[in-house]
Amino acid sequence: MIVIAHLSDTHIDDASPRSRERTEATMAYLDSLAYDLDAVIVTGDLADHGEESEYAWLRDHVLTSRHPVLTCPGNHDRRDAFRRVLLGTEPPAPDAPVNQVLRADGFVLALCDSSVPGKDEGYLEEETLAWLDEELSRTPAGTPVLVGFHHPPTALGIPFVDSIRQFGEHRLAELARRHPSLTAFLCGHTHSATATTFAGRPVLVAPGVVSMSKLPWEQSGLADYVFRDELAPSLAFHLLTEDGRLTTHYRSVPLG
Repeated sequence: MIVIAHLSDTHIDDASPRSRERTEATMAYLDSLAYDLDAVIVTGDLADHGEESEYAWLRDHVLTSRHPVLTCPGNHDRRDAFRRVLLGTEPPAPDAPVNQVLRADGFVLALCDSSVPGKDEGYLEEETLAWLDEELSRTPAGTPVLVGFHHPPTALGIPFVDSIRQFGEHRLAELARRHPSLTAFLCGHTHSATATTFAGRPVLVAPGVVSMSKLPWEQSGLADYVFRDELAPSLAFHLLTEDGRLTTHYRSVPLG
């Protein structure tokens, strides 16, 4: 059995001890598990302002986990600082997308950069789609590939989030049709544990570490986007079994 922990939206902020405390508690929970996780992924908005000091904290408190950690940027992240401080690499070109792959025993994780510098909505650049196409093509038949990014590629019924979701998604759907090994899409952005489908695959959204969002019917204004800060940080566990079945469990992390 393969177990992958899926976090999103830590929003580390130098001015907010709360974001650091919630992220520290989440990582401490994962590192305290008796089970060795196959991977931990963080699908974007790791930093709140894209500052180098925010990424330095993440490097020292998230990437130090005893489990393998893979990350991708969100709309609050800055590609240059993300790559330089968090990953310790230099960009091949200014503002080049940050794409990462983990090839492990029995599965592949491909994390794509859906961020658009200077904007809140998401979009997979042609360079990223070509990279993903190549990674899928070189994966042996029958090996499940989980594809992650920050922005959901479909509407989720939360008006504000839907207005800044991933666009140009028809190109991703076409790519998915060519690659049956693409098992599921993993994302964040909504600060809400959500599941839907896109291109015939599950879309599994991790809840926010820093906060959870109220759903439209939990508040007075359907267009509002309100956070529920009193809720504990949460995450998803994705399980891949030998027969190829994918199961997701959502968990809240105890604080204090």
